[in-house]
Amino acid sequence: MRNAEDDKIRFDASALAFSYPDGIDSGIVSEGGSRLRTWSIPAARSLPALCLAIRCTVAFYRSSRQRGMARTQKIIITCAITGAIHTPSMSPYLPVTPDQITEASTGAAKAGAAILHLHARNLKTGKPDQSPAAFAAFLPRIKQATDAVVNLTSGGAPYMRIEERIQPAITFMPELASLNMGSMNFGLFPMLERFNEFQYSWERDYLESSRDLIFRNTFKDVEYALRTCAGNGTRFEFECYDIGHLYNLAHFLDRGLVQPPLFVQSVFGILGGIGTHPEDVVHMKRTADRLFGGDYRWSVLGAGRKQLPIAALAAGMGGNIRVGLEDSLWIGPGELATSNAAQVHRARQIIEGLGFEVATPADAREDLSLKGGDKVAF
Repeated sequence: MRNAEDDKIRFDASALAFSYPDGIDSGIVSEGGSRLRTWSIPAARSLPALCLAIRCTVAFYRSSRQRGMARTQKIIITCAITGAIHTPSMSPYLPVTPDQITEASTGAAKAGAAILHLHARNLKTGKPDQSPAAFAAFLPRIKQATDAVVNLTSGGAPYMRIEERIQPAITFMPELASLNMGSMNFGLFPMLERFNEFQYSWERDYLESSRDLIFRNTFKDVEYALRTCAGNGTRFEFECYDIGHLYNLAHFLDRGLVQPPLFVQSVFGILGGIGTHPEDVVHMKRTADRLFGGDYRWSVLGAGRKQLPIAALAAGMGGNIRVGLEDSLWIGPGELATSNAAQVHRARQIIEGLGFEVATPADAREDLSLKGGDKVAF
């Protein structure tokens, strides 16, 4: 037990009040009028998990005091609406058409998402479509319906080249665009073990071909994207799928091609990138802290069923979180999420359950030094 004037932190290795079977979770209750923060660890793995929880929590509270955080921390929720990983036959709730993407985006924003990460799809087949025309069918409508920050993908789909993937960011000059920070294997084929009936002919081949796919993001590719968008005021969400990607980002920071604050999105659980163990999350955070110090803002996304456990762990460490049907189709074990808004609502419960606040779009713009929604080209 550790006591401080503002918080009491209890580490209880025998507690079994655990929300997720193989992660770290926390709850907040009241004890004698003061705030009690309880980390609950499964007894079967109590010692290593206890040490991890102590390191995470003590480090976060120490950094919080060093920053003089008198006010409640605000955590940004990003919602990735449709993506290019899942195919339409996997879920009837995956947005495909411009109407569906617009409705899903406005619903997610109303639920608490400050940032909307957007891909486009062919409205007839649901195949990823990176043409500016596909984005033009929904971007103005989303802007009119919500004040959320719009983040356009430059990742597109893994088989696309950067010259195609960057076109929406060039055309529409968004406040944010994603940028993948390294080439990697990108294995989607394990999903064939769960899904075996497809409505469209492209879906099975799309997944199967990822056995022999390199998602290309060379140094030349990254520099091309940075220089191409340098004059339009767009800042980047730097998607880092492994530790080496953080070092790639540090390389571009050293060269002056990117400027702080860096919005670092740590991605966990894609086959070909870093895994989803709590130690993996801590390792990414610790490495980013060492490379960037106070010059970055940390966010995480967990793929598939690890989405919410990783969100809970990262939020407890003071990180921002990303949810959405791009990253996971699920809301619980064996239960499909019926909307992006449902996942945002779960993320909000995690944040507020930890005693933090959900950041507004205005908060996100200030924290990430964005140019503002009035300076985009849509």
